Amino acid sequence: MNAAGPDPRRWQALALVCVAFFMTVLDVSIVNVALPSIGRSLHFSETGLQWVITAYAITFGGFLLLGGRAGDILGRKKMFLVGVTIFAVASLVCGLAGSTGVLVAARAVQGFGAAIVSPATLSIITTTFDEGSERNKALGIWGAMGGSGAAAGVLFGGILVKYLGWEWIFFVNVPVGALVLALTPSIVRESRAPDVGRDFDVIGASSVTGGLALLVYAISKAPVDGWGDSTTIVLLVAAAALIGFFVFWETRVSNPLMPLSIFRIRTLAGANVVGLLLGASIFADFFLLTLYVQGVLHYSPLRTGVTFLATAGTTVVVAGISQWLCTKVGPKPVMVLGMALNTIALVWYTQISVDGTYARDLLGGYLLFGFGLAFAFIPVSIAALAGVGPREAGLASGLLNTAQQVGGAVGVAIATSVAVSHSTHLLQTGHTQADALTGGYALAFWVIAGISAAGVLAALTLVRSVEVPAEAHSSPGLA
Repeated sequence: MNAAGPDPRRWQALALVCVAFFMTVLDVSIVNVALPSIGRSLHFSETGLQWVITAYAITFGGFLLLGGRAGDILGRKKMFLVGVTIFAVASLVCGLAGSTGVLVAARAVQGFGAAIVSPATLSIITTTFDEGSERNKALGIWGAMGGSGAAAGVLFGGILVKYLGWEWIFFVNVPVGALVLALTPSIVRESRAPDVGRDFDVIGASSVTGGLALLVYAISKAPVDGWGDSTTIVLLVAAAALIGFFVFWETRVSNPLMPLSIFRIRTLAGANVVGLLLGASIFADFFLLTLYVQGVLHYSPLRTGVTFLATAGTTVVVAGISQWLCTKVGPKPVMVLGMALNTIALVWYTQISVDGTYARDLLGGYLLFGFGLAFAFIPVSIAALAGVGPREAGLASGLLNTAQQVGGAVGVAIATSVAVSHSTHLLQTGHTQADALTGGYALAFWVIAGISAAGVLAALTLVRSVEVPAEAHSSPGLA
């Protein structure tokens, strides 16, 4: 509850943080369609090009938990402004980069900025809106931005690369970031976790950040080096050791970075498991579709982006229905429905063919996935924050974002490994390249559908059926 009453500028604040969040999500996928152009322009090696994506993923996934807790302690508005500044400046450097080293380093810094911005947006919403129908409405809008951001990134990336050049996928963030920075001080209200000391758990922060960064790096490299490669195994063991030490340390320190008691909220714990599996299915789905549409159907980057309009548009439209249902029946049944629709869409994609068409092979799956995204992403966000007080809003936000980002890295790595190994086998047994690629992607879609189905099971068994409390302060025209 907000003791001072509802923030009169809460909807303007929501608009600002959603724009910033959309920008960070967009940058996960917008780079994909620009990679060939970037590679030619900066003379990247075939193996080096992946670092444009991996550098961002490592710092984004690695620093999310730290970014969320820093907002609790130092101030959510303050950390939001810091994160947007870092993100915008790094974006400018990315666009101006004249060498591979500069671009990769700037992408790493950009990911760090995103790791501060992303949980800050969610915790600002949590502390600005009281739990109930208004917060669900706000989270519905936030979820629509997140759910459609990855799909929209492919579209915007295609448009910008075709008409302005790859540099503009980064330059576009600069004016948007500047606008957010100019408006935030007068619109967003500052908040901190009550009764939390200013002393910082440096050892906990270092161990979990290092562990998560190593985990994302190992998973991203595994499809190239091999899951059984000694380097991959050492990295995974080191990541597990650091994360294990972090959990041990948090039970011993007086002011922990992540109080483990938060996992006693069963719905929060279950929502994070579902969020991990949802992240895996979303990232892998967009990754595989982009490869199939460009590599097998030979669509241009722009045409590839246009195909994703069906998913992005559906997600935005259905988001309002999703948050309304969450308020009426609770997040659990909506979450189960969303994960089930995602699973059906992924099974649909297993039927792709070498001579496929958009209307016959793809459109139905795109629409189903759009519905599934809205019905899964929003209730997961609501459930992951249900019952969380102002003291731990940033921590809960960081946990959910971390689960989704690590899940995304795992999903893409698994999809890549399955697709590449099966395609290679088909090539060696006499199939054409188009047949081999299509067969590899189809098998990968089966595997990702299995992961999504596990998300349905997790939602059914781990998430409690909870009633959403009635809104304490309704807003005319918005309630």
